[in-house]
Amino acid sequence: MSTYRENTKVIHIGDRVIGGGNPILIQSMTNTKTADVEATVAQILSLEKAGCDIIRCTANTEEAARAIGEIKRRVHIPVVADIHFDYKMALEAVKSGADKIRINPGNIGGEDKLREVVKACKDKNIPIRVGVNSGSLEKRLIEKYDGVTAEGIVESALDKVSLIEKNGYENIVISIKSSDVLMCIKAHKLLAGRTPYPLHVGITESGTVISGNIKSAVGLGIILNEGIGDTIRVSLTGDSVEEVKSAKLILRTLGLKKGGIEVVSCPTCGRTEIDLIGLATKVEELVSDYPLNIKVAVMGCVVNGPGEAKEADIGVAGGKGEGLLIKHGEIIKKLPESELLNALKYELDNWKDE
Repeated sequence: MSTYRENTKVIHIGDRVIGGGNPILIQSMTNTKTADVEATVAQILSLEKAGCDIIRCTANTEEAARAIGEIKRRVHIPVVADIHFDYKMALEAVKSGADKIRINPGNIGGEDKLREVVKACKDKNIPIRVGVNSGSLEKRLIEKYDGVTAEGIVESALDKVSLIEKNGYENIVISIKSSDVLMCIKAHKLLAGRTPYPLHVGITESGTVISGNIKSAVGLGIILNEGIGDTIRVSLTGDSVEEVKSAKLILRTLGLKKGGIEVVSCPTCGRTEIDLIGLATKVEELVSDYPLNIKVAVMGCVVNGPGEAKEADIGVAGGKGEGLLIKHGEIIKKLPESELLNALKYELDNWKDE
């Protein structure tokens, strides 16, 4: 049975393609001043390295909107201009070469201003992301549904999409977000059956790295597993690179993204006689630069380690001052603890699929 994701419209964002069953792409947003081209480009390049597919930058001033053109020339992923309130910023961003713009059609100055924005996007065939946030839901919908609800969020989004459609444009992506995980899940399920457009999904204002990751993993995990979502962002109050890492892990866990090493590690216990936490952290850092599609295990003891690591392609298991290097379930080497990481690196550098 096909999923909603497989039947959404195909939308081109720069040289990337979403919708119609294409791979789910990872998005993040810069937190630099967009007008500071050097800082913004540096941040985007670090996000590219982490695996970011699409980047959004605020276009809150004319200088910021104009800077998007120069930023785009120096990075390798599509740049989305984020617009709030002032339609002129959208026009300037389109003129500068933005690959997509994100607007709320209800707050950029009325239908005549929206018409200008749509025309500018239409002339360059630039997609418009319609963004609706539960925190800015219209008063009439709050009154209609007796509060902020999933139903109100969906109605608001469809109303705004219709404003763009009335201007003869259907190059659209929809984003509906809420910090309430269960409300967000319900809203996406309601919306998916009522529109053909690709959906960008995320849990907004989810919090710091720990709380934000948990809320995003639960919310996005359920939404994505329902066959909904064409691009995702894990919104964290923290380093944007962590957003990308988390998004990749969520997608890989659900079997929606291939490539990249998966690290599994056991919890510490009374048998642990090495710095397992430190070793596991170093292994995660080490493997992040390898494009291999394999599983690496980090185990805390030589009692259960070899058995527990059998499902991994390669692993290390620690003992008192020493450890084992395990490959395809077989112990291939016993080493001092201090040499485990280097031994693992050597194996990864010379890895060949067997």
